[in-house]
Amino acid sequence: MIDLRLLREDPDRVRASQRARGEDVDVVDALLSADERRRSSSVRFDELRSEQKALGKLIPKAAGDEKAALLKKAGELSAAVKAADAEQDEAAEEAQRLLLQIGNLVHPDVPRGGEDDFVVLETVGTRRDFAAEGFEPKDHLELGQALGAIDVERGAKVSGSRFYYLTGIGALLELALVNAAIAQATAAGFTPMLTPALVKPRAMEGTGFLGQAAQDVYHLDNDDLYLVGTSEVPLAAYHMDEIIEADQLPLRYAGFSPCFRREAGTYGKDTRGIFRVHQFDKVEMFSYVAPEEADAEHARLLEWEKQWLTSLELPFQVIDTATGDLGASASRKFDCEAWIPTQGKYRELTSTSNCNEFQARRLSVRMRDGKNVKPLATLNGTLCAVPRTIVALLENHQQADGSVRVPEALRPYLGGRELLEPLAK
Repeated sequence: MIDLRLLREDPDRVRASQRARGEDVDVVDALLSADERRRSSSVRFDELRSEQKALGKLIPKAAGDEKAALLKKAGELSAAVKAADAEQDEAAEEAQRLLLQIGNLVHPDVPRGGEDDFVVLETVGTRRDFAAEGFEPKDHLELGQALGAIDVERGAKVSGSRFYYLTGIGALLELALVNAAIAQATAAGFTPMLTPALVKPRAMEGTGFLGQAAQDVYHLDNDDLYLVGTSEVPLAAYHMDEIIEADQLPLRYAGFSPCFRREAGTYGKDTRGIFRVHQFDKVEMFSYVAPEEADAEHARLLEWEKQWLTSLELPFQVIDTATGDLGASASRKFDCEAWIPTQGKYRELTSTSNCNEFQARRLSVRMRDGKNVKPLATLNGTLCAVPRTIVALLENHQQADGSVRVPEALRPYLGGRELLEPLAK
C-alpha cells in the first residue's frame, strides 16, 4: 500500500497515478476523508479518556450530592468514550479498506496509456526468414504433437480446456528448462526455493492479487486458501511481519512452483496449444532490497531475464509497459517478449516489476538500519514460465523436417541432445 503521509502531503500525485492507471480517482478523496475522521476521532477518544481518568481520581474523595453528580458524569463519559472508540475503529477500518483500493504510485518514466501503448526499449537477436530457408514454419502444437511432447486432447478430456500434458521429451524439456533456470539464478546469488502453492488470504491480498486481478485467482472456500498464480506470492510473504537487518540485504530468492490462473478475461484468446493455460510451472526471481536500491535492482533483474532468453537463442524485444497495464503492485514493469514465428508477433515470456515499498507495507516487512526501522522494497521477475518458453523454443528452433534444434546452453540438461526428433510413424 502507499504511504498515508505521502497521500496527506501530496494527494494530487496520488490522483495523477490513479488516473494514469485508469483507476478510480474519487477513492483518493474518500480515503482522505476517512483518514481525517480516524485521526479526529482518535484525538477525541484520547481527550475523553484523559477526562475519564481525571474524574476517576475525584470520585473517591467526594461525598453526598457532589459524589452523585460525579458518578452521573462518569457514566456519561463512559458512554462517550465507548462511542468515540467505536467511531475510531469504524473510521480506521474504512480508511484501510480504501487504502487497499489504491495502486502503487506510477514511476514518472512509465509511458502513459493502455496495453498497446508500451515503448520498445531494445530488440535482441535475429528473426529467422523461413521463406528464405524454403519452408513454412509449423506452430508449437503441431511440432509438439509430432515430437510426442504435448497432449492437449487428453488434457481437455481429464481437466477441461486450457489444460495439457507434457509427455516424453516434452516432460524432459520442462525439467531441463527448470534446472537450467535454477542454475543461472543460483550462479547469480539467488537462493533456490520450493514454495507452497496454497496461501492464506493475507498473503494473497498483501501482494496485491485480490484487487483488479481477483477474477483470475482460484479460491478454496472450505479452507479459505488461495492457489497462487505465481511464486511471487509466497516469496513476498516469506518475511511477513519480520524486521530484516540492513546488512542482510539484498535477499534474493528463486522460487519454483506450479501456478494457477483462471484466465477469466481471456475468452477466445490463445485457445490453441499451451501458450495461455490454467496451470503451469515457473521459476520466479524475487528480491528484497533497501528502497534506494530498488531502481538498480530492477535493472539487474531485467539483465538476468535477457541473459536467460539470450542463452536460449531466442529473438526478443524489451518493452516498458504502459501505466494501464502495470498491475496494482508495480510502479514500473519491463516485459521481454519473444518472437513467435507463426503468430508473426512478439509475445510476453518474462516480466519484471518494481513494487517499491508497496507490498512490504501490506505485509509488514521492514528493515532496520541503525535505530531506523522502515519498510523495504520488493521486486519480482519471471525467469522461466515453462509453457510459453517451450512455445518459443519449438517455433524458433524448428527444422524443415519437423525436428527442433536444442540451444547449446540447454544441451547439458537434456543428456547432450542436439536435436529433438519427431516420433517414428
